[in-house]
Amino acid sequence: MSSDFYKVSIIPFSGIIIKLCRAYTNSQEDFEDYYQEVCLQIWRSKENFRGESQWSTWVYRISLNVCLTLLKKNKNKGHHFVSDSVAAEETEDNYAFSDESLNLLYAAIRQLSEIDRAIIMLYLEEKPYKEIAEIIGTNPNNIGVRVKRIKTRLKKILDGKIN
Repeated sequence: MSSDFYKVSIIPFSGIIIKLCRAYTNSQEDFEDYYQEVCLQIWRSKENFRGESQWSTWVYRISLNVCLTLLKKNKNKGHHFVSDSVAAEETEDNYAFSDESLNLLYAAIRQLSEIDRAIIMLYLEEKPYKEIAEIIGTNPNNIGVRVKRIKTRLKKILDGKIN
């Protein structure tokens, strides 16, 4: 991967990639593996980008597909990467997992279904419902309803009413 491609096509969108990889992993090591795989797949598929959507939408689709693929692949191998909490010793000095309140939010997000995780991450990224619907493959009107339900569920999880 050329450094120019990385600087121009990945770094400006690294926030999206980081947040999504974070939603599907529990440890710094897994996070780094997911992030690296996403970057690799973006580079490999750059020639397939037809400009029918924004580059950020393309990056998000690839990121989501890679995370879901790795999650399923790891589940099939008997690994369980996504749990409700992260051990303190695993996260103590790790950049992506160092903020405790953020850890609680991500732990709650990881309790959602795979598709609800994707929707809420896009919502938190302040993507318009139309773009979220395009990425997820659904109707924009459906997104508003789902976001409201997801927010209610997250509040219940964070308030300790749901395990």
